[in-house]
Amino acid sequence: MKFLAIAFNLLTILPVRAPQNWESGDSGRAAGWYPLVGLAIGALVSGVYYLFASFFSPLVTAALSLAIWVALTGGLHLDGLADCCDGLLHASNPERRLEIMKDSRLGAFGGIGLVLVLILKVSALASLPLERAVHVILLAASLGRWSVLPAGFQPLARPGGIGADFASGLQRSSLVWGVLIPLGLAIYLGVQGMIALGLSLVSLYLILQFVRARIGGVTGDVFGLIVEVIETLTLIILSA
Repeated sequence: MKFLAIAFNLLTILPVRAPQNWESGDSGRAAGWYPLVGLAIGALVSGVYYLFASFFSPLVTAALSLAIWVALTGGLHLDGLADCCDGLLHASNPERRLEIMKDSRLGAFGGIGLVLVLILKVSALASLPLERAVHVILLAASLGRWSVLPAGFQPLARPGGIGADFASGLQRSSLVWGVLIPLGLAIYLGVQGMIALGLSLVSLYLILQFVRARIGGVTGDVFGLIVEVIETLTLIILSA
């Protein structure tokens, strides 16, 4: 259970004790468990979604549920999203874009990206039919985290850092058994679920192509961007 504990420590603020024998590359070796961590996050969020729905309007329910969602992850992926918006959209060379992404200050593009994603997520959550909200949230949270795995096999934009540690331990077998959770949920949700899965894979491919064109590869921030985009897209498609 070492790698499951590592996955929870990396992706959530839940009080799971970190293993003492944590080694370099373990973030990648734990990657197959990321969708299960997403499933746990989704279960907690959908639980409070149902609770809030008994007392509040759909919009308030969605906003409060998203606040819990963000809190459970410590805002980790939103931080990566903001950094990528600031750096990748900057009219400069790849080296300068990487410098901007490493800067902790929030720029205009980063702020706009954060606001846009949060608005889209709240709107999609507020539009979900209550009877299938659980499965939609579970799929979004698990698929978003599985999508980091294919990204880990891309070239690295910079040596060192979270991205490099993740890539050094990542195993191709994790792609196969890690996808079982989001694939099962997509099948359960029927045609719309499979459409969401297919469009998410297309979006992942386009993101990776764009990132490679802008900075030459992936970073830890790019992983956060991917999680947020895939989650948002899944919620939007399944809220229709």
